[in-house]
Amino acid sequence: MIAGAGGIGLACATAFAYVGARIAIFDANPEKLRAASGSLTSECYLREVDLAVPEQVKTAVDAVEDEFGGLDVVLHAVGINIRKPSLQLEPDEWLKVLKVNLDSAFWLAQAAGRHMVPRRSGRIILVSSVSSQLAHPDHAPYAATKAGLNQMMRVMAREWANDGVTLNAIAPGYIETELTIGYLEKEENRQRLTSLVPMGRLGVPQELTGPVLFLASPHSSFITGQVLYIDGGRTLV
Repeated sequence: MIAGAGGIGLACATAFAYVGARIAIFDANPEKLRAASGSLTSECYLREVDLAVPEQVKTAVDAVEDEFGGLDVVLHAVGINIRKPSLQLEPDEWLKVLKVNLDSAFWLAQAAGRHMVPRRSGRIILVSSVSSQLAHPDHAPYAATKAGLNQMMRVMAREWANDGVTLNAIAPGYIETELTIGYLEKEENRQRLTSLVPMGRLGVPQELTGPVLFLASPHSSFITGQVLYIDGGRTLV
């Protein structure tokens, strides 16, 4: 099951479909859901869900559990960013980023865990960011949510480790997605960010699918509570 029908979420849905997985996709945007359905070659279960509303998340996860007869893997790939200096942020902007990025991850993981823990099996993967470690200007709420997501994931991983459920996160660097494309096209932003990456280029969503498939597979059965940075070396400098 994948939360997020665009960018990283869609790339991972395509990868899961390629290896024969049955897929459910949640998103609050019906247009993104329709576009995702049209781009996938295999049939998938689509549902419009506001992931920041716990009741909607629980209902949707329960429905997938019933539809598929079990829930093996959950990927949370939902996020927004409001790039503003800290002194200019409004209360509603701060709360909006927290709700979309962090609240939704908690409610989704909790709802999935309530099925996985009794069954003593499951993989939960959250999409974090290098912003959880780096102090990017104009990223206060975004960075706070990603750092909080990492620690929340670690606590859940500790709580559920003995129940056969693993939780891990991937932390992408500068990836060209619909979340970043508008920013990259302004002024010298693309050139400036590229100069910060030792590999000398930005990443694409497809470069995240291999690590996600690995964390979803039996090959990662002894890995839990970890953050995997996929950033072209950005966090090395």
